[in-house]
Amino acid sequence: MASENGENKVFAFLEKYLMGPMGKVASFRIVRAIMAAGMASIPFVIVGSMFLVLNVLPQTLTFLQGFFDNTFFRISDLYMLANKATMGILAIYFGLVIGYEYTKIYAEEEELNLSPLNGALLSMFAFFITIPEIVLENGMMSLVHQIDENNTTVHGWQMVEDGVSRLGATGIFTAILMSVLAVQIYRLCVKKNWVIKMPEAVPEGVSRSFTALIPAFLVAFAVLLVNGILIALGTDIFKLVAIPFGFVVNITNSWLGILIIYFVVHALWIVGIHGATIVFGFLTPIFLSNIQSNIDGANIPLAGEFNNAFVTIGGSGATLGLCIFIAFMAKSKQLSVLGKAALAPGIFNINEPLIFGLPIVYNPFLAIPFFLAPMVSASIGYWAIKLGFVESIIAMMPWPTPVGISGFISTGGSYMAAVVSVLCAFVAFLIWLPFIKMYDKKLVDQEKGEDALI
Repeated sequence: MASENGENKVFAFLEKYLMGPMGKVASFRIVRAIMAAGMASIPFVIVGSMFLVLNVLPQTLTFLQGFFDNTFFRISDLYMLANKATMGILAIYFGLVIGYEYTKIYAEEEELNLSPLNGALLSMFAFFITIPEIVLENGMMSLVHQIDENNTTVHGWQMVEDGVSRLGATGIFTAILMSVLAVQIYRLCVKKNWVIKMPEAVPEGVSRSFTALIPAFLVAFAVLLVNGILIALGTDIFKLVAIPFGFVVNITNSWLGILIIYFVVHALWIVGIHGATIVFGFLTPIFLSNIQSNIDGANIPLAGEFNNAFVTIGGSGATLGLCIFIAFMAKSKQLSVLGKAALAPGIFNINEPLIFGLPIVYNPFLAIPFFLAPMVSASIGYWAIKLGFVESIIAMMPWPTPVGISGFISTGGSYMAAVVSVLCAFVAFLIWLPFIKMYDKKLVDQEKGEDALI
């Protein structure tokens, strides 16, 4: 009885202090818009990443170097355009989708006559105003123009190998802020009726463009004013935004930060909320930014699909080994049937049948391995990359990619990544094993008791 009261208190604590606050955060309009932008960007990032993997494959599989020199590398400038048009301009994707989704949410929930297309374009307008680098010298603001060995900035536009530097992953957070600013100004104009209205006979496309006219002027004025003040102070929006968001990125680059992230994800799952969708949906911009940092020479473990490559193999809780065990070795009929039904989805990192079928949700007995297995596998993956046993993740893979394959391709063809991925799955299974054996025995006893009653 005391044990049950203790368990109830734990679940009540999680519901009050974790599920409640995280549920509120996930319901924020801007968070929903950012999550939508992350999801919308991923297919393009995956496509661009595959071309990058092709380009770096000979660095790992050195025997391919001669073949690639005479074939693929002769046209690499052509096919790498697919990478530059995705990772190279990632901030544009985020800015457009956030502007569109954020406006759409306000239009639907506040019943305002807002055009999502206008919201997207105004967001891009605000973002592009911030991109050129301007400095204040001798009382005059002028575009930076510097071309030397260390810097190539042409009339304010800093160029890097992938294109314009601020259009890539480094610009994501500025694009988010500019989208919020632009949409809020647009919303205010419509709400206060500060728009030019055209007669009903005017085509919708023409009418929509005039509706955005006054908001566009106000967006330009607001962004120019903020940017001008910052330039006068010797900085700009990009440099200012880098300070707080750099702190957030640093959390994802620390072992303790990763443990906290996975604790929160699985604590939400235990009380019935899809923790991965909420937490990783919000962190997707950082994961994508970390990929670009790794491409540029950084060594950040939590990038791209680190999660499904090394941590939650088989789904949240790292349940692939558990699923295989109960499918073929469980003595309980219930577990055996459930394992066989969940095996195919589990191979592709989908484990809702287990989470709700065992069940794991609101099950204090299975909560311990559900927390512990992914935190241990995350630690193995983190230190394997941090200590250089495994190459950093430089490419985005579809999250359902099976164990081993995801790690191999995400790291540009690292055999050790595949080995560590399988090792993570095996260690997670060892953590699950004693708990699932006891749970299996408990269910077998229940089934025997039911058979005796029949």
